[in-house]
Parts: sequence; C-alpha cells; structure tokens
Amino acid sequence: MRELLTELALRHGVPGAQLAVWRDGALTTAEAGEQEAGSGRPVTAGTAFPLGSLTKPFTATLAAMLVADGDLDLDGPVAEHLGELRGAPEFTLRQALGHTAGLAANTAELPPGTTRARWLARYAPELGVHRPGTVFSYSNPGYLIAGRLVEEITGLDWAEAVQAMLLRPLGHDAAAPVAPGHLVRPDAPPRPIAEQSVPPLEDPAAGLCLPAAGLALLGAAHLGLGPGAALLDAGTARAMRADVTAGLATGPFGLAEGWGAGWSRYGTWFGHDGTGDGAWSHLRADPETGTVVALTANGSTGARLWESLLGQLVDAGLDVGDHPRDATGDGPGPAPAPDPERCAGHYANGDWSCRIEADGDGLLLAVGGAAPVRLLTGPGHSFRTPSDGGPRTALPYLGRFLPDPATGRIDRVQITGRLCVRRSGPGAPPAPPLRTPPGTPAPPGPAGGRCPPRSVPAS
Repeated sequence: MRELLTELALRHGVPGAQLAVWRDGALTTAEAGEQEAGSGRPVTAGTAFPLGSLTKPFTATLAAMLVADGDLDLDGPVAEHLGELRGAPEFTLRQALGHTAGLAANTAELPPGTTRARWLARYAPELGVHRPGTVFSYSNPGYLIAGRLVEEITGLDWAEAVQAMLLRPLGHDAAAPVAPGHLVRPDAPPRPIAEQSVPPLEDPAAGLCLPAAGLALLGAAHLGLGPGAALLDAGTARAMRADVTAGLATGPFGLAEGWGAGWSRYGTWFGHDGTGDGAWSHLRADPETGTVVALTANGSTGARLWESLLGQLVDAGLDVGDHPRDATGDGPGPAPAPDPERCAGHYANGDWSCRIEADGDGLLLAVGGAAPVRLLTGPGHSFRTPSDGGPRTALPYLGRFLPDPATGRIDRVQITGRLCVRRSGPGAPPAPPLRTPPGTPAPPGPAGGRCPPRSVPAS
C-alpha cells in the first residue's frame, strides 16, 4: 500500500497522502510524502488533513445518535427544536441531512464571532430556495442547522460535541498536526495554502481535520465494526443510508447515484467526498463485505489520485463504489445537447449565482467576478468545464440544464449538485413557491414512506 500510494502521489503532484483500509476486521494504513511540500516533515498515520465536506457525515452521525436516544425524530420538523427557524419553510432533519430540504447552497456570512443561533435568527426567512422534499440541491446551511440542532439538544458547542461523542471514542488525538493544502500546478512546484477558508460558523459542514484512519473508523462504526461499533445501533445506521432522492424530479447529478441522511450512495457502497482549499478526502464503505476505504491528500489534484487508486484496487480485486466525474451525458434518458440560446441567462440559488452566455462557439459560464469558462456540452442537457485529464490537473465541474416539464423551457441549472433557478433570460419563470402547501404529503421515508476555488461551491 505504501509503495502504491507513494507512486500515485508523485504521479499527481500531491505532496502527501494517507490511505486506510478496514477489511476482515482489521485496519491497515499507509502514508506517503510530506505534511508540507519542502518541509521535510513526513506524513504519519496521525497527521490530520482538512476534510472539507467529509465533515458532514460526522455531523449527521451526531444527529443520528440523538435520534437513537429519542431526543430527535429523523422525520419530524426541525423547527420544533429551533426557535430561530421561525419564518423558514418547514422541513425535516432527514431532508436537511439529505439535501432535499430546499435550502440555499451557501452560507451568507456575518461578522466573525457570529454564533450559529444568531446566524439562523437573521437568515432563516431567506433560506428557502426550493419547495422542501421535491428536489436534491446540495446545501451547506442544512448542516449548519444540523450542527445548531446538536448544540441545542446536548448543551455543547458543536466542536465539543463532535470531540466528546465521536472523535474521542474513535481514538482521534485532537492535538494532531494538520497538513496544509496545496495548489498543484502542472509546470511548477506545489504551492502551500496557509489556511482553510471555512469560517467557524460553517464548521459542522466543512471544518474538521482528521487522518484517513479516523475516516475509516467512522465508516466501520456505521457497519457495526471497530472501536466505534457501539456508537450507533444498526437500525439507525441503515436509516441514514436509505436513499432520500428516489422518485424526486431532480437527483444528485454528477455527485452520486443517490443520497441518504449524511451519506452519498454508490451501488452497494456508501460514503462521501470532501474538498478543501488544496485538499481532498474520500470515504467509502460496503455493508455487504464490511470493507471501508479512506484516502486523504493535501493537493488540489487529490481527486485524480483517488481515481487512479480505484483503478489499482480493481486490479487487486477490490471494486470500490464511485461515480464518474470526468464525463457528461449521464442524465436521465436520451436527449439532445443543450441549445445555447435556450440556456443563456442568469441563474441563482440564494446569494450564489452564475451567468450562462451564448456566443458563436457555444456556451460560457461566468461566476462572480471570475473570467468566463467555456462549457463542453453533451446529451441529456449536460455540460462540464474543460479538462485535458492530465495527472496534475483538477477534475472538471459537472452540471446540466433542466427544462420545465410543462413548457420545455430551460428554467434551472444544476452545478456540482446545487440547483439554481433562472432569474433572467428567454422564458425566465417567476420564482417557485418556497413553502409546502397545506396537505402536501411528505416524501416517503425508508420505513414506509470542493474547497474548489470559491467561485464554484465545494462538494
């Protein structure tokens, strides 16, 4: 494992990486490279890496533990426990953890030191973008809310709760050194990134730093294995993995095959990916075989390393569940490539927005003040940003345009799982209703019913 990891890290320009595998009741780890490029400090089994969005399964697990204790209801309204949510659309904990609560993609920031309670009290009325329970749209505020819910029930700050209830039982040392992220460039040495840009407010969504071994042990705990086996009962763990996107009009395109309450789904496997500033992390677990695989990398090309690793593992007889990131056209059913003129316009999800422009050569994507990027379009109204697929290049961003079923007009665009609504351009519709009308049935539950550059949201 160490030789393989070292070879792949060199190929992809990643300064340091860790690989952890739980199989046949035992944990095996391997490390490669340096904590910081040129520092001479080797990556060890205890070195922590920025997890980015792989923090979310930890927050979801905390909430699920409170569900198992009877303090919360996975399918009950979150607002029953949080008075700060007055004025927000009504949604459940399962919807918030599964990105189907219709919440905004990103967190509008207040001055440093703002508490999650104060943030919610200020922004709750503005959080609704889509009608709860109708579409998948990746949302960091959903996990800010889940973290606030943990604080309300336990009386602990989220960081204290995750340390006491999860990390300490899993054996993680809170004082572990942290490897900084790096910008990997094809023609220059990796450039260290001094610190992660995640504000403390968003820690429940993207703030943890852990070794790959800690990730693998969390995955094992959800299979009822390892030192965390007693943290979560089997029924609650299965409920978290149940796909909440089945039957929805819009699923997690480009990210996974399905999504549960905190976990993405890849066939029989479940897991999550995380991207920070110049760092990647990946976790997969298979309930059928009791196998868990985790990778951490302190380079912006860590996802390329992960893809290469999966290919090597297949050759070794271990086919780890994943979802293709470097292709288009995996939308539902055959459909022609999008027509540029029909797609051009301004799209928004909360305070995050983008502009699609048509020119003689196709489509351009402009986000914020960044320069426009050419889009490569494919069938099923899909698109991606260009990428030559080189070992030291970042993965492309995947997305698709979505037509209104009644009119056929393009009225939404989905980028890295975030669903944005057209605000201007040909045939722009009015904003959709944000509240669930009285009498609308709840979606059925299982019991019967990146960080990439800040111009593009993390996954």
